[in-house]
Amino acid sequence: MSFLTSQINFLQRYFPAYINGAITTIELSIVGVLLGFTLGVLFALMKISKSKILNIIASIYIEIVRGTPMLVQIMIVYFGLKKVIPEQFTILTAPMFLCSLSISLNSAAYIAEIIRSGISSIDKGQMEAARSLGLNHKQAMKKVILPQAIKNILPALVNEFITLIKESSITYTVGVGELMYAGKSISSGIYEPVRPFIYTALVYFIMTFSLSKAMGRLERRLAND
Repeated sequence: MSFLTSQINFLQRYFPAYINGAITTIELSIVGVLLGFTLGVLFALMKISKSKILNIIASIYIEIVRGTPMLVQIMIVYFGLKKVIPEQFTILTAPMFLCSLSISLNSAAYIAEIIRSGISSIDKGQMEAARSLGLNHKQAMKKVILPQAIKNILPALVNEFITLIKESSITYTVGVGELMYAGKSISSGIYEPVRPFIYTALVYFIMTFSLSKAMGRLERRLAND
């Protein structure tokens, strides 16, 4: 059997497993970014708040999360919540849910710093102008400052999404059927240590490269607006 024929047969047999794994990986990453963005906005506002208590809480959370590996955080959330949540709540104890929550909590710390830096980059005159038009601080932040900040930090948010696509691979350690899990299962099933992971890496590359190119086009479009 020729090399090319061997690869075609391999892909015909295992392509669905790679696709299913890639879909799960994207789902984990999307949930991580969306929920992480929501929490990130909250922690960013807490960190720039005039309240020392809120500032300290946000700072401690961000430093702890950014200073520890995601794998450790997943293990703590996964096994910790499984002990606390009653068994009848099967959805809340499902590996997919617990890993999505872990990724979101991790992403929130990084996104909070991205948003904080984005808000800091907006000229202070924007807030003063908004206040002079009769908006209170909350309204000015929501309608004037945050929209401009998000436009500035959009590339960083997309990079965070790309990072999560790659880092979500560690969820295979607790049995989530994402892309890395698919590659590991195929490798174990056919007793090949290399080829399944080469295709796993190729799928990861296709996803991240496509996002990077799409982000480049979006940046150019925003620059022309």
